[in-house]
Amino acid sequence: MKKWTSFTNERYRPLYTNLTDSFPLVIDTQANPQDIMEAALQRIRASSQLLKTLHCQSFKEGDLEDIPHITHALYLLTQDGCDLLKVAQQQMLGWKAPA
Repeated sequence: MKKWTSFTNERYRPLYTNLTDSFPLVIDTQANPQDIMEAALQRIRASSQLLKTLHCQSFKEGDLEDIPHITHALYLLTQDGCDLLKVAQQQMLGWKAPA
C-alpha cells in the first residue's frame, strides 16, 4: 500500500487508493469546500448504505468469492471519503473569515 504523503503546497492531491505512479484520480484542493464535503459525504453515505444492506442480508446463499469484492468496494468508498474529508479539514483550519 502506498504511503499518503503531505502535499501542503500542491493544488491536486492524489487519492490514497491510486494504484499507479501517475495518480489519475486527484482532489482539487482549491475546489469549493462545499463541493469537497459533498463528494466526501456521497462516498461515506454509499459505504454506510452498503454496510447496512450487508448487515440485513443472509449469507447462506452468498458466495465466498463475493466477500473480497464487497470489502474492496467498501474500502475504496470509505478511503476516498476520508481523503476528501482531510482536504476539507485542512481548508477549514486555514480558513480566514472575509473582511
